[in-house]
Amino acid sequence: MSKFFKYFLAVVLGSMVSAFFFLIGIVMFISILASSASKDVKVDKNSILVLELSGPIVERATSDPLQSLVSELSGQPSTTGLNQILASIKKAKIDDRIMGIYMEPGLAMGGWATIEEIRNALIDFRESGKFVHSFGSVYTQKGYYLASAGDKVYLNPAGMLDFQGLSSTYTFYKGTLEKLGVEMQVFKHGEFKSAVEPFILYKMSDAARLQTETFLNSMWQHVLNQVAESRNISVEALNQTAENLPAFMADSALLASGLIDSFKYKDEVIEELKSLTGIESKKDLNGVTLAKYDQVYLPGKKKGLEKNKIAVIYAQGEIDGSSGGIKSGELSRTIRQARRDSSIKAIVFRINSPGGSGLGSEIIWREVKLARETKPFVVSMGDLAASGGYYIACAADTILAHPTTLTGSIGVFGLIPNTQGLLKKIGITTDRVKTNTFADMPALDRAFTADEKRILQAYIERFYTFFLQRCADGRNTTVEAIDEVGEGRVWSGENALGLSLVDKLGGIDDAIKIAANMANIESYRIVELPEMLTPIEQVMKSLSGDASARIGNILFGEEFRIFQTIRDLQTAYPVQARMPFEISVN
Repeated sequence: MSKFFKYFLAVVLGSMVSAFFFLIGIVMFISILASSASKDVKVDKNSILVLELSGPIVERATSDPLQSLVSELSGQPSTTGLNQILASIKKAKIDDRIMGIYMEPGLAMGGWATIEEIRNALIDFRESGKFVHSFGSVYTQKGYYLASAGDKVYLNPAGMLDFQGLSSTYTFYKGTLEKLGVEMQVFKHGEFKSAVEPFILYKMSDAARLQTETFLNSMWQHVLNQVAESRNISVEALNQTAENLPAFMADSALLASGLIDSFKYKDEVIEELKSLTGIESKKDLNGVTLAKYDQVYLPGKKKGLEKNKIAVIYAQGEIDGSSGGIKSGELSRTIRQARRDSSIKAIVFRINSPGGSGLGSEIIWREVKLARETKPFVVSMGDLAASGGYYIACAADTILAHPTTLTGSIGVFGLIPNTQGLLKKIGITTDRVKTNTFADMPALDRAFTADEKRILQAYIERFYTFFLQRCADGRNTTVEAIDEVGEGRVWSGENALGLSLVDKLGGIDDAIKIAANMANIESYRIVELPEMLTPIEQVMKSLSGDASARIGNILFGEEFRIFQTIRDLQTAYPVQARMPFEISVN
């Protein structure tokens, strides 16, 4: 009986503790909602816009109170939307109260094309005659690339600056799978379709190495050209500086390289900003953060009164994967609704995707084709628009990419594990009864028969031909021409322009202007689709499908992507149109 009461009291106490923390969470959640309620944000004269870009940058921000709560509790930076950043910089350019931008971009977390988009916005901002100053204790390469667009680049005297060239590292699982007794059965078309290589090889194939060298060199050359122009340094001198590893250079050598303007402490930079904005030294600097400025509407500016609309539809993430991303049914419905809406005169399709399900790609492609037949349809590529990401883009009227976008990867593969060796190791056996020859196909507890392999490979070949035809029709060329640049090969945006896989180099604003010209409209307003979830809906979503991904990212960071890759194999549609599983360029 005493044990019963002990356990009973333990359960009661545990329940009370859980309820207490749940109550605290609810109170904090309500506080976040209350603090984020719409209040007029005051912007004083002689102010500066403060861009602290230390967290992940995604295509589009969501109003996610749970994320704010998790960020508060974990100390991790919250996610910022590229759309918020671009809109705020554009607004600050014409806001007479904003005299300049101060940014701390040293640890910016985004793809190269995302950084390029922000960098171009800063260059455009400077054309108004306003200043952009950057400060950092540490600059990653992407952070420095962003900073180099400004008037001044300052580094903490004890800080570090990374500018050493690009690299891309791949993780291979074949050795682990062999130890476990798992054989990956691969069906693919495309010499360069290296998405399967981590599961069947110990290192990169010659084809994979060649394609990586090609797009990395293209991207690096673009970075060198842009930094050289902004900093007034020759490309040759800049590349030589990279060879000397600036992160470990002596202070005098780093200054002499021209990468930075001076070593300063943050208080010294603040004093300089006060001087530039006419603020007395003893007073506080008039600064407004991105989160607050995003809520500001310029005096006298009318909001939402234009009848004509241009829809910007966002497609971010893997297509029909198990960890959020693009859901083909939902996205195709959004495109269909925009096509049928007579007030929407043109559509800009913003894609940031490595691809995914072949079937999901085809479902989305169909709606893109129908929309293009109804109204102007322009694609704007972000960091990635490859394989299935290119599949859903190819039917557009016009395709834009950044020089550092990764695209192409026109190829198909299937990857199905044989776990017979693993089961044998742990003493598990299987047996079956079937009515027809292929009734148990695909079976994961045995190797494929010769006939099964033949059938699956034939299906892959048919789907690849199907993919080629979609691209050829969309790009108004031949299947043979697409096949020459296909075979699963990944290209940079600059490469893709020369191969006619894209039409122009540019960002989302360029795509919107092209769409407006095609629709013959001068005045319009932008509607972003799909519609944002309400805070409560976002919380419910966060607590359900996306919870494991959020927790995994918090606990394991970048390494969580490896677990996601392996997990996605278990539930993935058999035929995949996607690029190498994880291309990460430093």
